[in-house]
Amino acid sequence: MSFKALIVDKAEDGTVSQAVQEIGEDRLPAEGNVTVAVEYSTLNYKDALCLTGAGGLVRSYPHVPGIDLAGTVEASGDGRYAPGDKVLLTGWRVGEAWWGGYAQKARVKADWLVPLPQGLTTKQAMAVGTAGFTAMLAVMALEEHGLTPDRGEVLVTGAAGGVGSVATAILAKLGYQVAGVTGRPETADYLKGLGASRIVPREELNETTKRPLESETWAGCVDAVGGAMLARVLGQLKYGGSVAAVGLAGGAQLPATVIPFLLRGINLLGIDSVMRPYEDRVRAWNRIVSDLPMDKLEAMIQPATLGDLPALGKAILAGQVKGRVVVDVNT
Repeated sequence: MSFKALIVDKAEDGTVSQAVQEIGEDRLPAEGNVTVAVEYSTLNYKDALCLTGAGGLVRSYPHVPGIDLAGTVEASGDGRYAPGDKVLLTGWRVGEAWWGGYAQKARVKADWLVPLPQGLTTKQAMAVGTAGFTAMLAVMALEEHGLTPDRGEVLVTGAAGGVGSVATAILAKLGYQVAGVTGRPETADYLKGLGASRIVPREELNETTKRPLESETWAGCVDAVGGAMLARVLGQLKYGGSVAAVGLAGGAQLPATVIPFLLRGINLLGIDSVMRPYEDRVRAWNRIVSDLPMDKLEAMIQPATLGDLPALGKAILAGQVKGRVVVDVNT
């Protein structure tokens, strides 16, 4: 039986193309032991790299991107899952090294799946996706390193993006004062609607400074930018504060000194969502159900179809996508 999939291919001259095609189940990865009827996927920065062929993430063509998926088990060779079970998947290099969620069917390994948490629909799960899952892991890491609402403001960089939007909504729900950094002034009302108490213009933080320490300002930070902005934030953390680093939209270099670590005892916490153990995934998804306001999640959603993804991929790479793109693979 054929189904729709967004196929990315690469010509001999290096040109990358994308097209929605009808393909057969025999094209799905043979090594998988669970077949999922996909209902929704989403768009992350990494998806855009796979769609455009940038970053060298895709090694074999033709390819189906989509690092996230949610749907219903159609067939299973693993006792943990049965036909009819609702499941979700993020990470494990699905959509990069393995065919992903930009199709109406996916065949994956059972070890990569998580049961859909009670209280969450497949559409809501993909509104969260890798970006929101990463945001929750970042908040949990900050909490584990002593962050509490009474310690002061928490900074969220790249606040209007996917990770930043979810982090802002979660932190505000938990009682934190959230300062959202954005280079798009038109997103200010959107961020305040998610719970940001104030907006910090990007230009205030995106230049390096010769001073290794500045005034103690932030109790903690969820940073999706990296580069010079992360270096600047490290020098502005309060004593014992932490940054959860989740991205590098501003660059992979870190022009910083060790002085804030030595004199203020700060922490730089690396957040990986791709290879996270199953128990951590379940714990984070349960926290998402309890700590992410669903009305705020709805405000983040931009609906899309498979055919919309090539253009949206270019837009997210250019920093022009706000919130979370939810892809209905069946429309």
